[in-house]
Amino acid sequence: MKANAALERYYVLPCCLLLLNLCNEIVAYKARLISDGLLRTLFIMGMVLFGSSLVAFAIAPGIIWVVHSLRKTSRSTVGGAGDAIFLIGLGALVFWLYYRNYLLGTASILPGMWRNDLLH
Repeated sequence: MKANAALERYYVLPCCLLLLNLCNEIVAYKARLISDGLLRTLFIMGMVLFGSSLVAFAIAPGIIWVVHSLRKTSRSTVGGAGDAIFLIGLGALVFWLYYRNYLLGTASILPGMWRNDLLH
């Protein structure tokens, strides 16, 4: 049980926080479509407050449950190596998303229909 708590505290929850930060980047990116500065600020604040509450009370517990379920599956089929491969894969996915976001721009991690340049 201590290993699961340590995993949640030191690996899964930081990954959730990193993903929440990416969601904040997407909100800020989409808010650029709003020309009025006051309305844009209100939109960003509202979406970040709503999104962080949603992540804290619904999404993060769900992600932790999924991670535990997938860890059990990978551990039972491949053993300890499967557990390590899964955790490395999770970290690599988060790194890849950050890499694309900060070097290529937020539009690079969004589906084509969500990009701001297609809306004008």
